[in-house]
Amino acid sequence: MSSVNGKVVLITGAARGIGAETARALARKGAKLVLTDLDAEPLAALGAELGDGVAVTAVCDVCDLPSMEAAVAAGIERFGGIDVVLANAGIASYGSVMAVDPATFKRVIDINITGVFHTVRAALPSVVERRGYVLVVSSLAAYAPAPGLAAYNASKAGVEHFANALRLELAHRGVVVGSAHMSWIDTPLVQDAKKDLTAFDKMVASLPGPLSRTTSVDRCVEAFVAGIEGRKRRVNVPGWVGVMGWIKRLATTPVGERETLKQVPTLLPLMDQEVAALGRSTSARNTAMDQTEAAVRS
Repeated sequence: MSSVNGKVVLITGAARGIGAETARALARKGAKLVLTDLDAEPLAALGAELGDGVAVTAVCDVCDLPSMEAAVAAGIERFGGIDVVLANAGIASYGSVMAVDPATFKRVIDINITGVFHTVRAALPSVVERRGYVLVVSSLAAYAPAPGLAAYNASKAGVEHFANALRLELAHRGVVVGSAHMSWIDTPLVQDAKKDLTAFDKMVASLPGPLSRTTSVDRCVEAFVAGIEGRKRRVNVPGWVGVMGWIKRLATTPVGERETLKQVPTLLPLMDQEVAALGRSTSARNTAMDQTEAAVRS
């Protein structure tokens, strides 16, 4: 296993949750960090905590390629280059395909797919020069879809295949590409969904066996750090998620869908009702971030 000591790691979605805790863990191992997020206040606090000699921060939207290029340029100016990319920024939307706000659906696709492309594209020249590593954060949702989360499911399947294609393009240049696949992690994304929607909580609870369990952020971070150090092709959190990758075709057969289909007639209408009552198809935090970004651009 290689050391991250002295390596420069770009992390998007770094202000909270998995991004922030991975940054702290990598800093403890001697890595230098380039951290981006739209959420300025916690990002600045994290940068101050880690210190100027360890981290450079940039408030930017992964959907805006020039701002990502500027963040990467700042990191290269400070630390000399980029060795590792952790494309972690992502959001989710709520509601069935018939009920979800179309603008929110598009925003999920833009952040979760185009944002990954912009992140990789901006850093790639330096990563290639350093024969580095890219870890794209996908999800268990790439293997086993859930009703009411169509945009998230589609985006995570999309970035998994993006990572697969990128791996083929870069192997001869000494760059390794991996994808991370997590079940429910106790992050703000999952916490916000449970807070907003009883239907989401009930859906998770109705899943069989380990599919219904939530994993700690710390355990996820341990897997991410090990994946980065080992330049792994797949990072599965928990480990059983890897089995789902092998049998993912079963998940969309009548047998694999049977238990979920029993819950849909009750839980999906409930989710749509709750989304309508909220007046939004994503978390309040995501809505606030979108409004802030729109104000900045105007």
